[in-house]
Order: sequence, then structure tokens, then C-alpha cells
Amino acid sequence: MVPLDKAVTARLNSHGLNFEILVDCEKAIDLKQGKQIPLDEVVVTFDVFKDIKKGLHASENDLQKVFLTQEKSAIVKKIIKEGEVQLTQEYRNKLREEKKRMIINLIHRYSINPTNNLPHPLTRIEAALEEAKVKIDEFKSADEQVKDIISKIKIVLPIRYEIREIQVRIPAKFAGKSYSTLKQYGAILKDEWQNDGSLLATLEIPAGLSTELFDKLNSLTHGEVETKILTTK
Repeated sequence: MVPLDKAVTARLNSHGLNFEILVDCEKAIDLKQGKQIPLDEVVVTFDVFKDIKKGLHASENDLQKVFLTQEKSAIVKKIIKEGEVQLTQEYRNKLREEKKRMIINLIHRYSINPTNNLPHPLTRIEAALEEAKVKIDEFKSADEQVKDIISKIKIVLPIRYEIREIQVRIPAKFAGKSYSTLKQYGAILKDEWQNDGSLLATLEIPAGLSTELFDKLNSLTHGEVETKILTTK
């Protein structure tokens, strides 16, 4: 069972009634998201309350009415999965830091420094977030936030969000092993196998990854690859 001093409230309102239990914040969220965790590692107790602060338990009639059972493990699991779990500040901070890392990586992948057309280092992007006092929303996805955040850090960092359409020509002797590399870096829009066995491919790729892709292809083909940036957007 979870120590009481580390517990938070999980709450479900249904049929005009309130049901509350005491849980471990992080483990309850994990269970809510589908992870398999023994319930006795998630809850302080299997007691179900209508008001924890007042110490008022939910009646058996109310439990039966709403959950169609009085089996506490089934009730507790439903409260966690369908209700709201109170978040500790520690857990909020953890979520925010994880989201920040995801956003930094997205900015690194999808944007470039317009002065040299190269991606900014991760450490420079992180410093720009701090300098511009950017607030990360731990509840929004990284994809939802990244464009807005790029617009905010422009005041301290030269940066451009860019997707590139790139054409590559790979000699026949390297085409097979290079094809899987192309798929790892972007979306292949067109691939044409030439009469000489070479591969002519067009792909869409985040601007920040293009230099890395070119370096990888040059290594695989010993410098025999031909690349061309067709469009940017």
C-alpha cells in the first residue's frame, strides 16, 4: 500500500454523486494510461469516500447504484481510469521537463539557423527557451506548442521553421542499403529506379535533419551520392 503522507486524491463525479480514493499520483497516472500495475501498489486503502477531508465514506447503496457492484477493486480501478487524479507539484515538474525535452528535440529537427542553414545545437535551443522565459504547458502535446515557441524565441535566437523537399540520386551499388536510411529521415514522396539500377528519390524532411542525412548518405556511398534541395516551406 501507498504511504498516507505521499497520497493524493483521485475523484470521480457520476450520477450527481462524488467518489474519492487516496492514491499514489504517478502510479495512478500510469494505471490510467494503461500500464499494468497491481492496485495495492497504487492505493492507500480500498476505502471509497464521498468526502475524504471530512472522512465520510460512500454508502453501499450509492456504490451499487453507480458502479453496479460493491467489489472495491473494480470500483477503485474505475475511479482512477475514468476520474481525475490530483497531481503533485513534483509530478507536474517532471511532466514539464519531459515536455521541454521533446520540444527542444522538435525545434532541433524542424528548424535551422538562417545565417548558415544549419540546425542550432540542443544546448543553444535550451538556453534560448530560458532567455525568452518560455512557459511549457505540460498538458499540451509538444507538436501543439512548438511553432508558437519558435516564434517566441526568435527575439533571442535567429531561427526558421522549415520543411525541405530533397531529391537524391544514389548509385546502383549503394541504392539497396541506402533506401532504408531515407525512410528513417523523412517521408519518401517519389522513388524511381533508373535503367542503370540507380535510385532517384524525392523526400520531405525536417530542415534540421538534412545535414545529418547528407552526411549519412555520403558515408554510405563513399561520396557518390547526389543531392539537391528542390523546395522549402
